[in-house]
Amino acid sequence: MKAHEAIFEGLLLVSAVVLAALLPQAGPVQPKQPVLPPASTAVIPTTMIPINAMIAPACNAAAQMRKAHKPAEPDTHVRRIVVSLPDRRLALLEDGQVVQMFPVAIGKASTPSPTGVFTILARVSNPTYYHDGQVIPPGPANPVGDRWMSLSKAGYGIHGTNAPRSIGHAASHGCIRMARPDLEKLFAQVRAGDTVEIVGERNAETAALFGAPATPATPGTTILAQSAPDSPANPTTIAAAVPAGQ
Repeated sequence: MKAHEAIFEGLLLVSAVVLAALLPQAGPVQPKQPVLPPASTAVIPTTMIPINAMIAPACNAAAQMRKAHKPAEPDTHVRRIVVSLPDRRLALLEDGQVVQMFPVAIGKASTPSPTGVFTILARVSNPTYYHDGQVIPPGPANPVGDRWMSLSKAGYGIHGTNAPRSIGHAASHGCIRMARPDLEKLFAQVRAGDTVEIVGERNAETAALFGAPATPATPGTTILAQSAPDSPANPTTIAAAVPAGQ
C-alpha cells in the first residue's frame, strides 16, 4: 500500500509541475499598443495647400454678403414739382435745378384743377380704376393710364390718360394728365413725400421756368375726352390693388 501511495503522490507532483510550466506567469497589465499600418501603406501628402488659398474665397463670400445686405443710402435730394395751369406745363426740380419739363392737360372750366402746395402720397403702377361702381382693370381703356400718383388733395393726382390728344388742353376733371412716356419718366424720378405746387396764375418763377405764355386752345377746338372721370373716387383702394412700396 505504501508503494502505491508513493507512486500516486509522485504523479500529482509531476502534474503540478507540468501545469505550472504551461500557465502564463501573472504580472502587471500592459496597455494595448495601437496597431499601425505597415510603413509601405502609409499615405504621406506631397503637396500642401497655401492657407491664403483657403481664406481668400471665404473672405470674398463674406464681403459679397455684406454688400448684398448693405442698407440703402438715404435719399437726401429735395424734389419739387411745379405745375403752371396757364402754361399747361409741369417742371420737375431737384435741389433747385430743373431736371425735366413736360406738357400736361389740366382741369376744364367746369372741373378746374386745385391750386396750392400738396405732396405725393403714393405711387401706383398699373392701377385699377374704380368710380361709381365702375371697375376698369389696367390696360389701354383705363382712364388714368398705367401710372397714378395721388396727391394730398383728396381725389386728385398726376396720372396718364386714354386720351393722349387732350395733353396741352384744359380737358380733365381736375387731375393733371400726362402722356405715357413723359409720365413714366416722371414716375421713376419722384418719391412719396415730394412737394407738388399747382400754380393758378403766372408768377416770376413760372415765367423763368416756362418762358412765354402758352397759347390756349381756340374756342370750338374739339378735344378727345376720356370715357370716365379721371379723379378716382377711392385712391386708397387703388393703391391697395398693387404691391406695397409702389
